[in-house]
Amino acid sequence: MLSRVADSVFWMNRQIERAENVARAIETTLGLELDGTIETGRLWNALVCAFGDQSDFWDRHGLADQARVFDFLAFDPANPNSIYCCLQAARENARTVRDMISSPMWEEINKCYLAVRGASAARADFADPREFIDEIQRASQLITGATDGTMSHGEAWHFARMGRLVERADKTSRFLDVEHFFGGEEGAGRDPVRWSSVLESASALEMYRKQYGAVSRQDTVRFLVLDRAFPRAMHFCLVKAEESLLAITGGTKGTHSTPAERQLGRLRATLDYADIDEILGDSQAGAPRGLHGWIDAFQARLNAANDAIHTTFFALRPVGTVAEAG
Repeated sequence: MLSRVADSVFWMNRQIERAENVARAIETTLGLELDGTIETGRLWNALVCAFGDQSDFWDRHGLADQARVFDFLAFDPANPNSIYCCLQAARENARTVRDMISSPMWEEINKCYLAVRGASAARADFADPREFIDEIQRASQLITGATDGTMSHGEAWHFARMGRLVERADKTSRFLDVEHFFGGEEGAGRDPVRWSSVLESASALEMYRKQYGAVSRQDTVRFLVLDRAFPRAMHFCLVKAEESLLAITGGTKGTHSTPAERQLGRLRATLDYADIDEILGDSQAGAPRGLHGWIDAFQARLNAANDAIHTTFFALRPVGTVAEAG
């Protein structure tokens, strides 16, 4: 497969997954606002911080409230992480690889983008954003279903799945950083409402309750980081992403022949042997303390794995080398 095609398929799926995660996080924040246990400004500011867009938002908007943050995360054409920008980029990537994806995939991606574009034009008349948020989540699930059900599970499909799962692992880790988003507010770590919202952000509350019952900080972190069966848990995402990577390279687990295999395999192995006390406390002398420090380290290593995927498959190669992935 040509590198540019693999790149487009990989990022198309990252962008669709990102749009869905933004939509889900907005929905959860709307629910928390109705609950009334957290001051509105702190709540919406925390949502902006969760996606790492606080500097851009503060420079352009200042005060964080529902209207400003919703518009920024849903429709802002200057915010590359907005739902509108993600789906616009995903549609463009899909258009460039139209011959590699199925017609149902293209139709669902195009339909979703056109719906968001129409909603963006009419956003001044929005009475309730929930219907829009629900539509984005349904559309993303339809696209994922069309990908899995109508596309041959060869190289292109594995690049698609790898992109989706790398993005999903990143966003799950960001949602878990709830204590840091609220500035170490006293009691945040013991608040079951806040941890329930974290689970809802990952569509995980129902499956969590079936396994653990009452919501607690420790079990929420254990479920969303270490679970091997839940499809939005970070460990599950890395295991499946590595399976796709090895299917592309022809490698075997435990060995590596590319930077991507080395970086992703090492990160997956970290979660294979991770301990909940290590994640929540001190991992080693001199290491960053607590959950926030562990998540920061995880995100740095996930970014390194993403960079290695780019280097291995997508980066421009000198003239005379093979310019194909896999």
